[in-house]
Amino acid sequence: MIEREELMRETAKIPWQKLQRFFANGSTIYVSPELDLIEVAWAICQDDKPQIEAWLGVGQVGQVTDQQAMTWLEGDARLWSVVVKPWVLVQPISV
Repeated sequence: MIEREELMRETAKIPWQKLQRFFANGSTIYVSPELDLIEVAWAICQDDKPQIEAWLGVGQVGQVTDQQAMTWLEGDARLWSVVVKPWVLVQPISV
């Protein structure tokens, strides 16, 4: 089982261009900047369905949309990311 500390060590800033192949196969998950990326990853690891459904319900977590992908590509965006197989969670970097 994965630990929170491991998730923290595996979190990195990555250019969207390097994540596009994961988007193409439908495995990228958007995490709102309002949330803690590690907490979301941990909830997924723990299969915390009520919490995940709550985030999904208010749009704080969800599949990356075509519009988001295009905006990030055009803006040469760097995103926080962490892998929680089979997903790659991505979060815009707050300035």
